[in-house]
Amino acid sequence: MSEELTGYTVAVTAARRAEELGSLLERRGARVVHGPALRILPLADDTELRRVTDECLQHPPDAVVATTGIGFRGWVEAADGWGVGAELLDALSSARLLARGPKARGAVRAAGLPDPWSPTSESSAELLEHLLGEPLDGLRIAVQLHGQPLPDFVEALHCAGAKVIEVPVYRWTAPADITALESLLAAVCAHQVDAVTFTSAPAAASLLSLAAERNCRDELLTALRGPVLAACVGPVTHAPLADRGVPAVIPERFRIGALVRSLCEALPMRSPTLPVAGHSLQVRGHAAILDGEVKQLSPQGTTLLRALAERPGRVVSRPALAAALNCAGGGAADEHAVEQAVARLRSSLGRPQLVQTVIKRGYRLPLEPMGDSPRCADPLP
Repeated sequence: MSEELTGYTVAVTAARRAEELGSLLERRGARVVHGPALRILPLADDTELRRVTDECLQHPPDAVVATTGIGFRGWVEAADGWGVGAELLDALSSARLLARGPKARGAVRAAGLPDPWSPTSESSAELLEHLLGEPLDGLRIAVQLHGQPLPDFVEALHCAGAKVIEVPVYRWTAPADITALESLLAAVCAHQVDAVTFTSAPAAASLLSLAAERNCRDELLTALRGPVLAACVGPVTHAPLADRGVPAVIPERFRIGALVRSLCEALPMRSPTLPVAGHSLQVRGHAAILDGEVKQLSPQGTTLLRALAERPGRVVSRPALAAALNCAGGGAADEHAVEQAVARLRSSLGRPQLVQTVIKRGYRLPLEPMGDSPRCADPLP
């Protein structure tokens, strides 16, 4: 198991493939919190998908756009379940076939249909540009959706004169039980997680909506604009957050594996490694990495160490540390509580000299060179 994410807590909002994403994160050392933001409406119960399928059977489309592999397969499997699978494939076989990426293309071919055209960029924008390169007036185009609408894509086709049939495969709805999502939301607002992953735009919108209902949207946005990193599988997923000024890590390839690798790079970069008392110290979400060794910390210990690491080499007063503890825990810590918490922190680190007492003033992390590293500049008082 690699340890790029050891010491970090990552929240997962996905409904589908949540177990896969969580496993990938845990293999890299992360602690995972799961709160599904959506529920997938079962295909067999989706009357709208059945209605659209019947429309395609009665009036076969001139072109078919497959946006995702699992979505296209799900459409065919649902049709099989209704006893019209062969008829659907026959209706689609004479159409001009297009697929957004290799997985969608593979699903079309696996269904026994002709090899579809696919853009090299795997982007909906290039696919749309290709479609608009030829006259579309009067053509019927079936666009397989996957969990969310494509308003700009569909509108562009409408403006070109096409009749668009939107095929709503795997539509999202609210979770039947929002308890886990409420816990996830509370953890993000309290800065108890280091990152939140989103694999669909509706999941991001759902979390924002719940925050608005619980009167904590400002706290959520403050967290996501600051200490809690948002990680989105692609720019479409990021859109609801981007509209509210929330930055995000987005991988170059819009895949779950690439999303995890991007987090493995981005999270440690937000935690600088400091030369403290001749040792290498990195403060992470719920742990410290001391000379390459993981030191698990209590919530109070993490709060104290992070407060000291924000001003390395400088003295942080006891009242300031007490305020940090109160802010994180919602309690009423005093200077005596700070002294006790510092003692426990020193014990957890196993190196008492890392947290230096400055008599009558407070505590500091003594910046000192380690090995051949250059000496840090003298800290300000």
